[in-house]
Amino acid sequence: MTGISFSDARGPDGIVIYAIGDVHGRLDLMTRMHETIARDIDHHGRDWRIVHLGDYVDRGRDSAGVIGFLISRSAESGGRVVSLAGNHDTGFLDFLALPDPEGLFARYGGVETARSYGVVLEPEDPSAFRAGARALADAVPASHRAFLGGLAFSAAFGDFFFCHAGIRPGVALEAQDHLDLIWIRGEFHRHEGLYQKVIVHGHTPVAQAQILPNRVNVDTGAYATGRLTALAIDGAQKRLLTAE
Repeated sequence: MTGISFSDARGPDGIVIYAIGDVHGRLDLMTRMHETIARDIDHHGRDWRIVHLGDYVDRGRDSAGVIGFLISRSAESGGRVVSLAGNHDTGFLDFLALPDPEGLFARYGGVETARSYGVVLEPEDPSAFRAGARALADAVPASHRAFLGGLAFSAAFGDFFFCHAGIRPGVALEAQDHLDLIWIRGEFHRHEGLYQKVIVHGHTPVAQAQILPNRVNVDTGAYATGRLTALAIDGAQKRLLTAE
């Protein structure tokens, strides 16, 4: 299989791509990043796409606000804002369908997500947990459920393939399993060979954006570090943007 390296990879002609890492409820940083990108778009004056790499909810304090913002921006942009699914986003939907006090949502940041909808969720108290889960199901607007349920698992522009977690080596991009696209780590991280396209992903927090020949990780742990990172791709030029 012929592959391409980051140094040689190009974005699509005439379109600047901005790939934003995991937001995790940090509406403040996401808003700041969109403002930075808007100034950049005004400066170069060309067509553009913003690709969010998933994990909009959990851990940070305003997951509800993040989803509302993305719904509005997608409508205003005429489809130029592309939102991909992360494991926490699908986990939120799973919880709404079948609340589990031991699952991903309840144990890894869902309490903060529930709070952003005005609901107290108490996984350690069975009775209170059931009541909180019912209240959360009532509090989440249908538009938010539709947004989460309609998220794509990947996108491709030029020589770049975008997804939340990564891909399974040895499997063609078009044949990737959606669970790998939102969950994979070890096999993907250890693989040093080139892929059909450069993989741009998040899912695994790193201190600084990680740029390797076959992949780019832009998850800089925004919910904890206060630093949200994006990769800007303009033809053969690539650069990092940061909102802090």
